[in-house]
Amino acid sequence: MKLGVSAFDLAQRFIGTAETAGVASNPLVLAMLRLDQAWPKGDDVPWCSAFVNFVAWLLRLPRSKSLTARSWLAVGSAIPLSQAVPGFDVVILKRGTGKQPGPSVLNAPGHVGFFAGVDKAGVLVLGGNQGDQVGVASFPVSQVLGVRRLV
Repeated sequence: MKLGVSAFDLAQRFIGTAETAGVASNPLVLAMLRLDQAWPKGDDVPWCSAFVNFVAWLLRLPRSKSLTARSWLAVGSAIPLSQAVPGFDVVILKRGTGKQPGPSVLNAPGHVGFFAGVDKAGVLVLGGNQGDQVGVASFPVSQVLGVRRLV
């Protein structure tokens, strides 16, 4: 008998939640952004960390309370990617072109989401703002800055 719900389980319920095209905005994405004091004019801003914070908030888990993806490098316990399992593990990735700073630099571009597995192309991440919606995407392992366990 399975008791409780993991962050990954809950995050899956939001798959397909997307930005609204045009001048309108998705009220759920705005609520995620506003949870941590951001008052954007629309939902067309980076919101991957807002999504992870929202899911963590709903489950009363530790959270970064920041809209920057790399802020998650300071939350929970560091674990190696080889020990990550879908559930309460968060993957923090580099974002951008060219040489990117390492995990000691929190104020730099990044991306964050829930660990969903590994495939031939890399690490699978369930996250927000992936193609302007919540979904699962694959990223090269070379982009992984860290994995954090929230419980």
